[in-house]
Amino acid sequence: MKNPSHRSAGVIAAGLALAALAVAYFAEFHLMLVPCPLCLLERWPYRVVIALGLVACLVPRVPARWALWLAAVALLGDAAIAFVHIGVEYRWWVSPLPECNIAPPSFGAMPLHPAKPCDDPTFLIPGLKLSMAFMNMLFALSFAAGLSAYLWSSRSTAA
Repeated sequence: MKNPSHRSAGVIAAGLALAALAVAYFAEFHLMLVPCPLCLLERWPYRVVIALGLVACLVPRVPARWALWLAAVALLGDAAIAFVHIGVEYRWWVSPLPECNIAPPSFGAMPLHPAKPCDDPTFLIPGLKLSMAFMNMLFALSFAAGLSAYLWSSRSTAA
């Protein structure tokens, strides 16, 4: 089977990253699930992957491959952030983000945005005890593995 072109791979990578963000925004704005600061941080690598995927569509093959490799690294970074988040949810360690560790506002003090504690997991699928952070880690690892497999298998035609 023939590998897709670097342009197609860039479109696919950008589309999958956009889909991941769409799920997060759907959960936030339609299902009214308030994200914690770590949840918000987990979204940034997908934005980077969208940008790198679009770059891969516009540049020649060799720089496009570099952009896609960087996208795979960004996805591994997202998986690492998600792993930290899972550890916070299971109370293996405290969150490295200070905004996750502050006490709730006292009487009379109203936060600008409602906050959700980082150690309170959100389960998107009823009956399935996989938090959104855990599902994100699985998706990011699978996405990075698939992108890396494509790049590795198409390396002989990179010149």
